[in-house]
Amino acid sequence: MKKIVFLVFTLIGCTTFAQNANDTIPKAEISKTMQSVNINGRTIYLTAEAGTFEVRDENNDPIALMGHTYYTKGEDKRSAGSRNRPIVFAYNGGPGSSSFWLHMGVLGPKRIVVNDPVATPAAPYRIMNNNYSILDVADLVMIDPVGTGLSIPVGKAKFNDFWGVDQDIRSLSLFITQFLIAHDRMNSPKYLLGESYGTFRNAGVMNKLLNQGIAMNGVIMVSAVFDLRTLLFPPNDDLPYIVHFPTYAATAWYHDMVEDKPEDVYAYLDEIRSFTENEYTPALFKGDRLGDSEKQEVANKLGAYTGTSPAYWVKADLRVTASEFFAEFLRDKGEIVGRLDSRFTGINQDLLAQEGSHDPQSSAISPAYITGFLDYLHRTLRVNKKLTYTITAGRREGFKWDWSHEGNNRWGTQAAINTGIDMAEALSRDPNMKVLVLNGIYDLATVFYGVEHSINHLGLTKDIKNNIIMKYYEAGHMMYTHEPSLVKFKNDVSEFIRTTSQ
Repeated sequence: MKKIVFLVFTLIGCTTFAQNANDTIPKAEISKTMQSVNINGRTIYLTAEAGTFEVRDENNDPIALMGHTYYTKGEDKRSAGSRNRPIVFAYNGGPGSSSFWLHMGVLGPKRIVVNDPVATPAAPYRIMNNNYSILDVADLVMIDPVGTGLSIPVGKAKFNDFWGVDQDIRSLSLFITQFLIAHDRMNSPKYLLGESYGTFRNAGVMNKLLNQGIAMNGVIMVSAVFDLRTLLFPPNDDLPYIVHFPTYAATAWYHDMVEDKPEDVYAYLDEIRSFTENEYTPALFKGDRLGDSEKQEVANKLGAYTGTSPAYWVKADLRVTASEFFAEFLRDKGEIVGRLDSRFTGINQDLLAQEGSHDPQSSAISPAYITGFLDYLHRTLRVNKKLTYTITAGRREGFKWDWSHEGNNRWGTQAAINTGIDMAEALSRDPNMKVLVLNGIYDLATVFYGVEHSINHLGLTKDIKNNIIMKYYEAGHMMYTHEPSLVKFKNDVSEFIRTTSQ
């Protein structure tokens, strides 16, 4: 009898301990409001759900509360018509950036108006109806990866379990799958939309979800990168110098630093592509074997195309990094150009500096976006004001990204940082999947020629490669700050969703 009593108390104690342990896991919290957006004279009424969603691991244990905002048309989200409406999962990049840039720049029902391409004055900022939102053609889920926004690990999970290429792909795939099930949207036309590192993420998520039986109708890449060699300038690697050069030239065209410049920037870029492939690349490939006269000849053209000194290119051994270009290009005017958008300029406080000191585009628009979004989040969407929205995971102690990726290892070490292989696999296994790539020609953060190089080296068949649609904008990384590009963005993305969701 004593043994039975002891066993009962033991079981009660274990149950109590389990309940207490479970009680330590914070609960998901949602604020539900009614919103609206007017698009081309038509008012669309929306249900907005902003807050957190519990994400579980493969063993059904809670691992994260994922911050998000979910916009649906009307109130009856579970009707057959609503379930057939396309749904777009969107995020920004970083890695470590929250999603308010896309949210308030182009996708959501409200947008923040900034001056372009000059600095926006301090508050009050203009938060207005977004006539260019995609909410007339699709429902929208804005996602903040763990460490950003309201997203935090829970249970036994730690931030480091989410901060890495594969960790990030896994957690976003878990969120999307469980969100679709929870909201009865599994049979809806489905889309991914990522900006910057979000495109690097997209390439992995589209393949992981496909391997788990969830096919995307389409994937939208905004300011893309798939192979980080194109951005990192690794030692003894000529590729990043090659793929950056056309954007240097486009920047010079925009700032009238090219003599007798062609009227059409795209015709100019075709000329630059030809020079880059047929003269610049072979010259770099020769390395130390390149003769002085040949080097000078190439330097003369590099200088002419970019409005810089041929002597500068000779001193640089024909290789100029992006940050070096920021500082050199307008040095004589005491200015630097933007990384995210080279149409923007800022003050160069050190005229002897080898590299740019800051990004004028980021300085020009960040206060408006951050302040405007936080006002919208708490005042309009009514998210709990006691919840801290983390703009970037870089603000968190210990933030460090794990760049290793399955499929990138050779000889027991990391040989690449490339998710293009994932995109190629997904496109080859699902010949119906389409990809839309949006490129800003003045974007020096993720250069368009680097995207072209990556796509041209995926090893895709001609039919499959035709499923990748390239669009170009006369703006930078966040092309939607430029209103003509904002209009084009809306038209390109809406048409893509319409044609792939039938």
